[in-house]
Amino acid sequence: MSSSVENLKVIIPVGGEAKRLKPLTAEVSKAVVRLCLRPIVEIAMATLAKQGVRTFIFGVKGYVNYKSLHDYFKEGVGISARYGISPRIHIKYMPRIEDVGNADSVRIMMNYYDIEDNIVGVQGDNIFDIDLADFVRFHEKKEALMTIGLTSVENVEDYGIAALDRDFRINRFVEKPKREYAPSNLANSGIYMMSPKIREVFKLDEVRRMVEEKKRLDFGMDLIPFLIDSGYLVYGYVLKGEWYDVGTPKRYLDAMIQILRTGGRGLNFQGRLSIDGQVWIQGESPESVLRRTGIIKKMKEGKITFEGTVLIGRHCSIGDGVRIKDSCIDNFAIVEEGAVIEKSAVMDRSIVGRNAEIRDSIVGRHVMISSSLEHPTLVSGVSVIGDDVSIGEGCEIIATKVYPHKTIPAMRRMVNEVLE
Repeated sequence: MSSSVENLKVIIPVGGEAKRLKPLTAEVSKAVVRLCLRPIVEIAMATLAKQGVRTFIFGVKGYVNYKSLHDYFKEGVGISARYGISPRIHIKYMPRIEDVGNADSVRIMMNYYDIEDNIVGVQGDNIFDIDLADFVRFHEKKEALMTIGLTSVENVEDYGIAALDRDFRINRFVEKPKREYAPSNLANSGIYMMSPKIREVFKLDEVRRMVEEKKRLDFGMDLIPFLIDSGYLVYGYVLKGEWYDVGTPKRYLDAMIQILRTGGRGLNFQGRLSIDGQVWIQGESPESVLRRTGIIKKMKEGKITFEGTVLIGRHCSIGDGVRIKDSCIDNFAIVEEGAVIEKSAVMDRSIVGRNAEIRDSIVGRHVMISSSLEHPTLVSGVSVIGDDVSIGEGCEIIATKVYPHKTIPAMRRMVNEVLE
């Protein structure tokens, strides 16, 4: 049976603690960590919804993941309004049934919601471009049980790697191989299309025994190798567009800059200063428009400098002498006089003090970075500052992770530390 994009249901497993992205995920789900002024998972959802998808199901595991996603997205009315999507998106959630992996989460939800159509599974921390209609056509033409979105990578040791035959059927799949043993450079992108027949596979005695023995049912480590070894039709669909894994602070920053350089990828970035420019300053309400106008005036007068690609959110305040390059400044942030921000993210309601330098780092929400002309503060080296942290003036924070609600006294130097 042929499926239209409008009938597709997208399942997004969201489990685990996202340890690699801590301290940003110390208190919230990785899926709702802010990236380019919105939760990470919203970027993937917007990409799919604009192509016709109207039903998303979150496979949430644990209190933090459930609360983070449900409190933000609820039933889908808000995201529909933000992106002008009509008819609106409907969002469902997995009941409180403990799963033992992302593939098990899909099994539970297909049964609970009695899904009898093709479904798409998407990892919550991946950002991608995909022609969904073409993906559906490919899957159905091949009569595949599963089709996996693949993308070329350099660091094969971090991903599941697939080998394809001439017909794009996957004949070998190795999870995180050493470089010399990798069958190709085509990585599992975390995007799957599955036939409803996958429900019958989940019921097989072999699969049940595998779950009992391993206490796990993961796509890359368990289900995909089982399907291939058992002779099921598993195909690889090579993505033609961009793909980013946002699972670590370094990859988060790389993805942020690439998204900005490609013009926001249809994410409704508002306030672009020129058609060919790479600077966005947002503002819609009278108050935020006033602040936007003030920032633009300072730019024209040479009092502040934006280089590369820069996204400034709503209600932001930018002091004289500030230089910002390849960075995102979230809503209600304050950047005081003389500060420098390069290749960094400063999240909402944070304050970057006078003459502070933020380089190649992530500053969480509601952070206070004190700094002065006499004692400037430096945050660099892919440091990650958790939410609601206070940093005293004159500090040097280099390649360091600071967990939420901590206070760092003035003049402290921290290198390769973790403050929990």
